Amino acid sequence: MTKRDPFKNPFPENDADRREIWEMLVPRDIDAFVSADWTAVADDFVAENFTGMSGHFQGDPDKYSLAYPTLAAYRDDWLRQAQDFVEQRDAGAYLGDPRDGIYRATRLEEIELNGDTALVRKKFDGHLPRRDGTAERMNWQTLYWCRWHDGRWKIAGFVGYLPHIKD
Repeated sequence: MTKRDPFKNPFPENDADRREIWEMLVPRDIDAFVSADWTAVADDFVAENFTGMSGHFQGDPDKYSLAYPTLAAYRDDWLRQAQDFVEQRDAGAYLGDPRDGIYRATRLEEIELNGDTALVRKKFDGHLPRRDGTAERMNWQTLYWCRWHDGRWKIAGFVGYLPHIKD
């Protein structure tokens, strides 16, 4: 069995749509998050009618909430989380480069295309080791719906923070 390279796009060269979506949701997203740079991903969203839901790591859909009724609401929370992460990283909370740990924990290998719409399954399963001997657990998944918009793939919404159930 071949070992997966978490930094390499898993889709073949002749699958331009899936390759583009992977580039948007893995390296561009991770790099922007670890530097708290919303401007690096701001154009990756369809602002009109954007909706983001949170599963709150619960298996029961009755516990989900409309956490991000607008892109601005999501942006503000994303920036808060990213800035908290950068502050912890800069204070030396993590062993090694946490960016590598995020890549290793991230799997995006399933993209369902149907015309100008895509359903994307992004899963996280890993640990970011901390200097104090603990580790930050990454174990959730996000379902994105993307649309072909203005000549490229963009995120139109998502249901995130869902429990990750291994296959």
